[in-house]
Amino acid sequence: MPPSSVHFNGSVNLPDTETVMREISSRIPVGVRRVPDGETGERNYWIGFQVQKFAAMPDFQPAGMRDMPGSDLPPRPLLRLSDGVAAEDVHWPDLGYADAYADSYQVFRRLQDDGTIPPGVRFQMQYPTPLAPVAGTFVPEDRDRMLASYQAALFADLDRVLGRLPHEQVAVQWDVAVEFAMLEGGFGFSPVPLEQITPGLARCADQVPGDVPVGMHLCYGDAGHHHFKQPESLAMQVQVANAVTAAARRPVNWFSFTVPQAQIDSSYFAPLADLRTGPETELYFALVPYYPARQPAGTTAQQAAHIDAHLARTPVGSQGWGICTECGMGRVAADDVPTLLDLHQTILGRRGADR
Repeated sequence: MPPSSVHFNGSVNLPDTETVMREISSRIPVGVRRVPDGETGERNYWIGFQVQKFAAMPDFQPAGMRDMPGSDLPPRPLLRLSDGVAAEDVHWPDLGYADAYADSYQVFRRLQDDGTIPPGVRFQMQYPTPLAPVAGTFVPEDRDRMLASYQAALFADLDRVLGRLPHEQVAVQWDVAVEFAMLEGGFGFSPVPLEQITPGLARCADQVPGDVPVGMHLCYGDAGHHHFKQPESLAMQVQVANAVTAAARRPVNWFSFTVPQAQIDSSYFAPLADLRTGPETELYFALVPYYPARQPAGTTAQQAAHIDAHLARTPVGSQGWGICTECGMGRVAADDVPTLLDLHQTILGRRGADR
């Protein structure tokens, strides 16, 4: 069946929340179940603003630089606990998510009230998993201790915003990227088994109340629109989705899957036959290319056919599956964003079957 819905993984390179929501709603009038605020302002480069907060804290001090092998990213500063500071004594600042999302919700509410955003569409908030800002920022000997402390602060931030906003109008997405670097041995991490990653992801899902939809963006990075490793197939993503589904106490309402833009091999999609997420979980695949002019004709149609074929034995619900970009649109040139949004609608309407 053709894709029936659209998902946004978070960031959108437009000036502000209202512009993001208006552009999405006008260009994709049907098929959007959740709308993000675009992570504009200081949040425009994912966890960068969190790391900046860490660097300004007296609890930490510089500990050299960390290379980023396999990417064109420059070395990144490393931090460690300052002398005499214990992990349990770290005083985290306001992490910034709760207030930003509370402000963005007011824009969402106004636009939905005036009919710009259709009824039933939810306001989507994106959070990094606690591991993401910590794993590449702190020296290994401090990493685990800082992870527990930062997780408590991040979960408290989420609890605050969910305490302020109506649960029937919001949704939460966890961005799962650093975990894939650790599973695949990317960015200089030594590979770790899935069993070490699953509990943390399940905790993230379970932190969201049962009356708020929660999803996960399964990501292989987006530095210069390049992955830290080109996935050979959907196998690792399917394994993660299955493991989190089994471990979490609550349903995960959606997963978005990375699909390299020119990938048309049936073998890449074959692991979908092993997906065990259940019919209540929405599935989104990155069939919307950042650079459509570079994609051979027929690519999207072939990708969709492979997805249909390999999902034939997997319950996906009556509404089928949907589409997204590989990551957010925060690193896309602002002038290209309208074209990308229009491409979502074209693919959704199957008018782009020759793409």
